[in-house]
Formats: sequence, C-alpha cells, structure tokens
Amino acid sequence: MILFKRAGELAGWLQEQRKTGKKIGFVPTMGALHPGHISLIDISKRSTDLTVCSIFVNPTQFNDPKDFQKYPITIEKDIYLLEKAGTDVLFLPEVTEMYPEGTQQLENYPLGRLEMILEGKYRPGHFQGVCQVVRRLLDIVQPDDLFMGQKDYQQCMVIRRLLEITGSAIRLHPCPIQREADGLAMSSRNVRLTQDERQKSTAIYRALTGIREGWQAGGAPASQAGDQEALLARARAILEESGFRIDYVEIADAATLESILDRKDGQEAVALIAAFQGEVRLIDNMLL
Repeated sequence: MILFKRAGELAGWLQEQRKTGKKIGFVPTMGALHPGHISLIDISKRSTDLTVCSIFVNPTQFNDPKDFQKYPITIEKDIYLLEKAGTDVLFLPEVTEMYPEGTQQLENYPLGRLEMILEGKYRPGHFQGVCQVVRRLLDIVQPDDLFMGQKDYQQCMVIRRLLEITGSAIRLHPCPIQREADGLAMSSRNVRLTQDERQKSTAIYRALTGIREGWQAGGAPASQAGDQEALLARARAILEESGFRIDYVEIADAATLESILDRKDGQEAVALIAAFQGEVRLIDNMLL
C-alpha cells in the first residue's frame, strides 16, 4: 500500500495509473475503521483495478465541536486493516492540505429540502460540510467509482445530489449495512459506548425490525391495521425502554426521504432512526 499526504502528489500518481487504462475505485472515510469500512474496500477491489482509501476527519461537517474533538483516532490500526485488506493507496491529508485557505466562508451547495429534514434538521450545516470535503476529495482522486455505506442513507442521497450538481460522471455505489451479530450497525462511534450502553444499543435494530415486520404485514399491529403512527410509537417505546434519547424515528419514501403519510401500493420505503445512548449519537436505517 502506498501512502500519500499531499494532494498534488496523489493526483499526479493517479494520473499516470489512469494512462494505463486502470479503473479507480474510491472509499472515503474518517478513520476508526471497522469491518463495515473493509467491506467497502473489498467491493471496490472486486469492481475496479485500483482502490484508493482516504482517512480525514473533516472539521466542517461537525455542527458540535465537542463531537469533533471526541471522534476516535486509531490511525495505526487503520493502516494495518487497510494493508491486510489489500488497499492500493491511502490518502492521509492534514486539514491545511484539504483547506489551504481555512475553513471559513466555504462554498455552499443547493441541496434543497434534502438538507433540512432528518439529519439535516438535527445537524444544521452537516451536509454542506460533507459536500465541501467530498468535492475536494473527488477532485483530487477523480475516481471512476465511489463506494459508500448505506448506513448513512441520507448522506448517500446528498452525495448523489452533489454529483448531479457538479455534472460528475462518477458512479456512486451505496453498499449494504454491515452489522454485528446482535444486529447493531457497525459504526466508528460504537467504540465510545460503555459496555452497558453497547448492550442497550441493540434496541435500535429491534425497533427497526419491528417497523419492517409491521409494514410488511400491512402497516401496523392487527388491532390498529393501517396505522403507521402505531408502528412508530412502538419503535419509540422500544428505544426509550433502553434509555435512548430520540431525535427521530421515521418512515420515509426511499427515493425522497419525505415522510409517508398515506401509504401507496408498491411504494419503496425506509425506516430511519437517530438517537443518543449516553453521549453517543447513533443512526441506523432499514429498507422496508
């Protein structure tokens, strides 16, 4: 694995590889890697000739400075995992490399309602920060294919919108959520959970599974058939019983993320949850 810290050096090296006809896959991360990230590396390696991974904890996407300060940094372990997975290139820039003119007065992207609902509502400015760093990374790497985890469902939609806005031909591949044996979605934030909080956190998976089962059975328990609010109320109760502080529990259109008020036949839907276990905010989703 080749490690680059300078954008110009990486871009120049990749340009030479591109001349030989190699197709480039890209996996952007913020480090604290786990098997979910490695699954993206594996998919990229099967689909492309050259896999690039970046590790950069982007300050502009944290609306809470304390969250940025507490984000886990495990770079030695990350490098080991990437080498073991057969990653070809690691890009490991400093903040000054990504934002040479600082992080104030950065560009703004017309994301529309997508950045005002769900994660956008509870984390104002978050998706602008995501777009700012991803646009810079894509300009440097210029991949053919971009691989991202579907756990960040709304983020995948935002990046698809970014590609449309910029007229990019890069192909985005949202990849399946990787879960622990007890159903908890793999996340870098999980390492911040205490043992007790980790056990309680499985309630998110149970809540999502309950929504999916009720939806597939016709919308709600038999005693309240068709009442989607009953499904959401039951999911919220499961979370609260395990000590979660809930930001949202939602059933939304899978293509727009607008809340589904009147269910239509054949409508693709997704259940989404964001909630705090202690000081750790967890998100998860499940296609219905």
